[in-house]
Amino acid sequence: MISVIGTGTGEPLSEEARSVLAGAGLAVGAARHLDAAGLPPRARRLVLGPLAPALDAIEEYEASDAGPVVVLASGDPGFFGIVRVLAERFGRERLDVRPGVSSVAAAFARIGLPWDDAVVVSAHGRALRTAVNVCRSHPKTAVLTGPGAGPAELGAELARRSPGRTLVVASAVGDPVRERVEWLTPAEAAARTWDAVSVVLCLESAAGPGPARTVAGPAVGPAGWALPEEEFAHRDSMITKFEVRALALARLGPRLGDLVWDIGAGSGSVAVECARLGAAVVAVEKTADGVARIRDNARAHGVDVRVVHGDAPTVLSDLSDPDAVFVGGGGEELPAIVAACARRGPRALVVAMAALDRVPAVRAALRTAGYAPDGVLLQSSRLAPLPGDVTRLAAANPVFLLWGVRPPAPAYEGENQ
Repeated sequence: MISVIGTGTGEPLSEEARSVLAGAGLAVGAARHLDAAGLPPRARRLVLGPLAPALDAIEEYEASDAGPVVVLASGDPGFFGIVRVLAERFGRERLDVRPGVSSVAAAFARIGLPWDDAVVVSAHGRALRTAVNVCRSHPKTAVLTGPGAGPAELGAELARRSPGRTLVVASAVGDPVRERVEWLTPAEAAARTWDAVSVVLCLESAAGPGPARTVAGPAVGPAGWALPEEEFAHRDSMITKFEVRALALARLGPRLGDLVWDIGAGSGSVAVECARLGAAVVAVEKTADGVARIRDNARAHGVDVRVVHGDAPTVLSDLSDPDAVFVGGGGEELPAIVAACARRGPRALVVAMAALDRVPAVRAALRTAGYAPDGVLLQSSRLAPLPGDVTRLAAANPVFLLWGVRPPAPAYEGENQ
């Protein structure tokens, strides 16, 4: 049996945990945890570094039957912690886990906020962009940091993309001398050098307790999508119709952690729907009245959409790389816009257009960029009333919807053998 004890966030160990620790033959953990644990003199210490050698050492020690193994970890070791790798290597039935308070729970407790509505994302050993996108799209996020993905790097990205967010940096949580909980703007966090950071909370400026929840984590997704055009302010019916929007959303696949571009956003209907489905969204619009309309629509639907006023493809160079792109309308420059978007490598690129003449050039732009182009002509007829309590079919203007999806990268020879 391998005992895993959570410690390090200031909560005293239970009597049971102390009893287990007192019998340890091998104690494994970070140096600070081993130093603070009060190990029995006979216990062998193994300071955690690279995981693979440590797991090998645990297995070898267990085989020798020289005594119990105790692993010390921060907070709750089953929450983005070492329990996962131990269970994969040794089997969950051989683990005795005694969790402590997680750094996330401790940080929210320090600022007096519940966190059942928070999204927790790890940037430790992972790309920072996912954490940035979640922070942009969700009002209450906890980020587990790591080298190259700490408060400074997170703050630098948010200062450019979502400067209205507030960062709460919790350092050395549980240490009676060094613990610090600091409220900063993203720019202030970016300008600092940080040490011993436990977790970073990213909050909307007005974030409060929020309503009582039934399901923890991000808000339950919308009950429906492809909303009627009446749900959006728009000019002279210049809006992506809901039939087109439904298929566009299916091909874009927006989700929490993604960044979606909506180019030529118009009313922002696609941008708003992607944000409702959990993605971070940038809407690019060249008209001033369109920019105002998009912001009004985002506000009306309670989502955060960053609006960029300018012409594509010129303004795209300052945007973070997208996971998916929707391009609506467009004149003669449409193929160039599609090509510029494709160069940024989104997994999916969807284009809506009314002009038949644009279709070959857009398909060529997608193919040249390495995408497999596909598409449909959408031509729908909606029920419309007639005098005498009867109904007719009213034809909507046909729209071409083209999309490109990058083929999966080929497996290396010998992979999974």
